[in-house]
Amino acid sequence: MESRVLATWALLCVLLRPSATQNTAPEGVLNCCEGDVLFLLDSSGSVSSYEHSRMLTFLSELLLPFSLGEDQVRVGLLQVGTRPRLEFGFDAHGAQSGLQGALRNVKPLRGDTNTVEALRMAKERALRPGAPGGAREGLPRVLVWLTDGVKPGDVIGPMAQLREEGVAVLVVSTGHGNYQVLRQVVSPPVESNLYFVDIDDMSIITEDLRDAIIEIIRAERITVRDVATDSATLQWRPVLSGLTGYYEIRFSSLPPGEAGGGGGGGGGTSPSTSGSQYQRLTQSADSSTARLTGLKPDTMYTATLTPESNDQAFNTLSINFRTKPEVLSPAVVTVSESGQTSVRVSWGPSQPETVTSYYVEYSALPRGKLHAVTVGRTQNSTLLRDLQPDTTYLVTVSARHASGTERAMSVKVCTQEVTPGLADLQLTTVGSDAVQVDWRSSPGSLRGYWLTWEGQESSAPDQRSSFYLPPDSLSTRLTHLPPATRVCVSPIYRTARGEGLCCTAQFNSNALPYGYQS
Repeated sequence: MESRVLATWALLCVLLRPSATQNTAPEGVLNCCEGDVLFLLDSSGSVSSYEHSRMLTFLSELLLPFSLGEDQVRVGLLQVGTRPRLEFGFDAHGAQSGLQGALRNVKPLRGDTNTVEALRMAKERALRPGAPGGAREGLPRVLVWLTDGVKPGDVIGPMAQLREEGVAVLVVSTGHGNYQVLRQVVSPPVESNLYFVDIDDMSIITEDLRDAIIEIIRAERITVRDVATDSATLQWRPVLSGLTGYYEIRFSSLPPGEAGGGGGGGGGTSPSTSGSQYQRLTQSADSSTARLTGLKPDTMYTATLTPESNDQAFNTLSINFRTKPEVLSPAVVTVSESGQTSVRVSWGPSQPETVTSYYVEYSALPRGKLHAVTVGRTQNSTLLRDLQPDTTYLVTVSARHASGTERAMSVKVCTQEVTPGLADLQLTTVGSDAVQVDWRSSPGSLRGYWLTWEGQESSAPDQRSSFYLPPDSLSTRLTHLPPATRVCVSPIYRTARGEGLCCTAQFNSNALPYGYQS
């Protein structure tokens, strides 16, 4: 009888003993995500020690299932007080053991609720891609704000800036005030990203908030980049890396009635089940991109990616995208190698497979004679010759396409001004410190002359001078010069200086002529 009582008591103790893992998700089982999640925790004076402790416990349970690491999820914690403090950044904890220990050791800051300053720190440091200890380039960024809702401050503007930069904002409030403010700062959809809950009941939203975060940072996603008129590139996270298997890709155009927006995840329409004929590709297990070619311009396509492996099951991902409209040449006309009597005109894009020939017309503005030249379909530039200097031309490039379509684009070009150099320069010394300067210029639309003199035996600032002379000047006299003076004269035109001449004057007892004859 006694033995039965002991056995019954032992069984009862086993049944009543609390489980160490009860209501706790196993550590690091969510190997699904890749992104940076920053928690903004209100620990000001309006939050009691008990409430602060409950919030940290909530964070611990919320984050425990995530796999952490450089190619997984990274977590940061920024506390709000009079002086907000970054408790730890994204690069601090690469394993759950370190993260959980850090959460247990967080102490409240107290003081004022300076959320605006905390958001500035988040924007400029923690959530800024490429900053030391900041977020990673090209990965989702999430800000989760835990607040009691008391005096949140002027946060609408800073939160809007974060959202504009691609940060997803979620809010958990343990109070019931400032609903309109909190509603404005979260990212849509509001019903999934804004939570009001009593401090003692926070565990009831743990799973929903975790699912909302996963939806944003889920690594099982497919994106489209480098979209052109006839091609696009699919990109995905290589979930099969290290496993045996392959990726199957199917893509096809969507009927006009189904040409909606793009999407990821697994909720798209599979080309294999639609009425449109699809194309199929396979990529190796270590691949992360595939180039889709042979597409039609300005057409909506749907594509699916199915990771196939006997080691593990994966979701089929799908996405819709639209190719770019066809660009007919010439779409751009540029000018280079502009000279006094010639200029090179270039155009693009080059489309020798669709263009039969190019036709280039040009004339001087406003009413010059019209000239034309035909250019082969393989060329994308031509040199226009025998033009008038310092003249504006209107150039029109027309393309004749094999389809019968013609496209033209015009551009104004300017030839360079003729700027003849100085024809002659002579110096004649007058006394011991003066010189008579005479010159002769070539014909041209002169705007004046630029004269510079400089003492050759001293680098002092007062041994150098420059000044302008009007176009009808052909001589001038310089006085109070140093013993050896170099004089230069350059003609000035509307757009540039012409080539000048220089001579050096040496002073002695007799006046001697110095000159340069071109």
